[in-house]
Amino acid sequence: MFKQHYQVFFILLLTSLSSFAQTSDTLSITLENVKYAYPVKYFPVHTEGQDLRMAYMDVAPVRNANGRTVVLFHGKNFGGYYWSSTIKALTQGGFRVIVPDQIGFGKSSKPFIHYSFHQMAKWNKMLLDSLGIQKASVLGHSMGGMLATRFALLYPQKTEKLLLENPIGLEDYRNFVPYVGTEEQYKTELKSTAQSVRKYYQSSYFTVWKPEYEELVSIAAGVTNSGDFPRAAMVAAMTFTMIYEQPVVHEFVNIRVPTILFIGLEDKTIVGKGLLSPDQQALYGKYRFLGKQTAARIPGAKLIEFQACGHIPHIEIPTEFNVALLGGL
Repeated sequence: MFKQHYQVFFILLLTSLSSFAQTSDTLSITLENVKYAYPVKYFPVHTEGQDLRMAYMDVAPVRNANGRTVVLFHGKNFGGYYWSSTIKALTQGGFRVIVPDQIGFGKSSKPFIHYSFHQMAKWNKMLLDSLGIQKASVLGHSMGGMLATRFALLYPQKTEKLLLENPIGLEDYRNFVPYVGTEEQYKTELKSTAQSVRKYYQSSYFTVWKPEYEELVSIAAGVTNSGDFPRAAMVAAMTFTMIYEQPVVHEFVNIRVPTILFIGLEDKTIVGKGLLSPDQQALYGKYRFLGKQTAARIPGAKLIEFQACGHIPHIEIPTEFNVALLGGL
């Protein structure tokens, strides 16, 4: 049944390929033509009969090495490329920094597999083990916050601190967002354009749009011009399903590691927001309240709030965020 299900997806992908023409703005779906701020290495992963590559950066402290490590988990629409200022601040603060592109994202492989936060957490543990890292603080942004939470639940002995930056999954989206199957979501993902990406980023991620944010748009939009974009769109649909079907909100009470939440108070992110009416949208995604509610659920958690900031504090207010992060560490 599983194989038959994905055979249908393959047919859909193949029939879509001819409609995607290459342009001068084209990026490969594994971002070979996107330069990251630090050298990228690859960790081999084998799953479901496939040999995959997990891209990551391993950045050494530039001074006053303290022997501690921080791992950065990116959000759904991003990869390691958007962590540059955070990496710089941490390495200057004496930390070793590991920055994976999760399987299905960034420079990593884009396979058709069953996507699972449990599996992703295991791959990240394997990566840390291979690097000889016994314990690390884990910072997760957006979807990376869901993954970081799962990592801390599965491997508390490996997690020095859990750091959540505007994580999604603070609500159980299944309770109010209509279910959309992966195949239907795939059709939605195929419609992505530079214009739609920019509009979404402007309305969902930042309180005030700045020219430097265009680089984020160019990466996400450049992939849509690739002949392989249907594959990336299918993976995006599969990971959308993962987020919807695998909540962590009910397990916050089980976290047993020191936890800090970093919350931009103007964030109104809802996974599947486009499936809701404006009136419904107004009822959910209120991080001004969700941050406080989540901090109250996690034993001993600390809450750091940022005024006039949206979904990505480490980009919108990098100095303020980095000071808070280093203070928390």
